[in-house]
Amino acid sequence: MSDDGGPFCRRLLDGLAESIAEVGYRNTTVADIVRRARTSRRTFYEHFSDKEACFVALLTGANTEMIRQISAAVDPSVPWASQVRQAIEAWIASAESAPAITLSWIRDVPALGAGARRLQRDTMEDFIVMIETLCDTDEWRSAGAGPVSRQLTIMLLGGLRELIAATVEDGGRIGDVTEVAVQASMALLGPRSQGG
Repeated sequence: MSDDGGPFCRRLLDGLAESIAEVGYRNTTVADIVRRARTSRRTFYEHFSDKEACFVALLTGANTEMIRQISAAVDPSVPWASQVRQAIEAWIASAESAPAITLSWIRDVPALGAGARRLQRDTMEDFIVMIETLCDTDEWRSAGAGPVSRQLTIMLLGGLRELIAATVEDGGRIGDVTEVAVQASMALLGPRSQGG
């Protein structure tokens, strides 16, 4: 699929997103997608080789947009703790805008094929770079908080993903975890003591 798949491609991605929200990724079929997109199987296969390829395209776009929103929300001139709150609030707002897609990303992708595993690795790397970039500023360094190691960044990402997934699975709102996510992020990313 090209980056500019056109209106039919967008309709197919939206059709998949609607189906995931209603019945989940595993229960979604190509027929469900094309019905919701009001198009044909032929059009689907002109854009995607299979359901997984459509899913990878949907998630690629969603994750790119999430990273853009988080990065745009952070003001590098405010204190580092305020930047953490800005990033977490943007992250949660983005995840809350499509909780079924967020949960599907966390739970369904690990069980899929090579394309999805590559997406998972590439997206993790994109999020790592985003966090490392956001934490490698004069404000962070002057507070003794930056730069942040890759290992801490991976721990943070894994913890946030699992917290969000568990919250959605338990019927909660993603926004309910904002404070604990901010506190945990500040504890992981914040200034290190001289002895530790």
